[in-house]
Amino acid sequence: MRSKAPLGTRILRDTQDWEALSDDQVITAREKTNRAALSRAARIVTGLPDRRAHIKETRIDLPGRRLMLRVHRPKDAGRKLPLIVSFHGGGFIAGTATQNDWLNSHLAVRCPAVVVSVEYRLAPEHPLPQPIEDGFDTLVRLVEEAADWGVDPGAVAVMGESAGGTIAALIALRAGKDGPPLLAQVLNYPVTDWTETMTEYSSIDENADNPTLPLSRLRAARKLSVPPGLDARGVSPLTFDSLAGLPSALVVTAALDPLADHGRRYVERLREDGTDAHLTCYPRATHTFLSIPGLVPAARPARCEILTFLRSHLHPASRG
Repeated sequence: MRSKAPLGTRILRDTQDWEALSDDQVITAREKTNRAALSRAARIVTGLPDRRAHIKETRIDLPGRRLMLRVHRPKDAGRKLPLIVSFHGGGFIAGTATQNDWLNSHLAVRCPAVVVSVEYRLAPEHPLPQPIEDGFDTLVRLVEEAADWGVDPGAVAVMGESAGGTIAALIALRAGKDGPPLLAQVLNYPVTDWTETMTEYSSIDENADNPTLPLSRLRAARKLSVPPGLDARGVSPLTFDSLAGLPSALVVTAALDPLADHGRRYVERLREDGTDAHLTCYPRATHTFLSIPGLVPAARPARCEILTFLRSHLHPASRG
């Protein structure tokens, strides 16, 4: 018998018919959602950042655009640290870097590492592949300017949740050819298929009544972020011909998530192609659960697992 979602997640039930919204209405809904997520009261749900972390917002200039970065760094850091580049979720139509402060700040302090969360551009104004380019170009710039950022260019990992997991996975695929080299990738309930088969997985039907990711939002995300003429296979890691030679991957999924099979199937493909990949599925956990630790107890053991994985790859001497 399938377990029920934690009671508290019911307050997050999304009843909006996203497919019926115009582009302007999607932007307005995004802004409203982000304002709510940034409120002080929301910290009860999204979790308090680790007080030992210094969090700073800064800007990075890339060709043709300027992006905001949210940088998490241990307050007592006095040396070069590994770099973790993080990407928030939101289906490429919503979300903000701040929603991952709880996870990113704790990883920064306890790994330790410099965790940089990228405020990549969103659809409908900036459809795919623009968010992917934002992520890759930011990674390249950070590594090129490693000394200025106080990071070790030889100890770099990427991490993302949901659509941010798409970005992290695609960067890992691209970095294998174009650099910079990565030591690890963490994909939290990632979207790995943006093609027309996106919703043709058993977990979609099994978890259609989940409170945190309605199917209307998932379909709207695909409609708005995958423009006409774009071959969606090029932004769908699961459809790539080869997943060989990639950095070790940890894929975290939630048993009550419509997208659970996206992560499970991606791990199967990684293993088939010889890439070291680990899969954990947390029961009684919903989509976005690492961003709402105040409502889903599974967020804490998942954070510990992510920390252990990243530390073992970014600080090899600490293994064992």
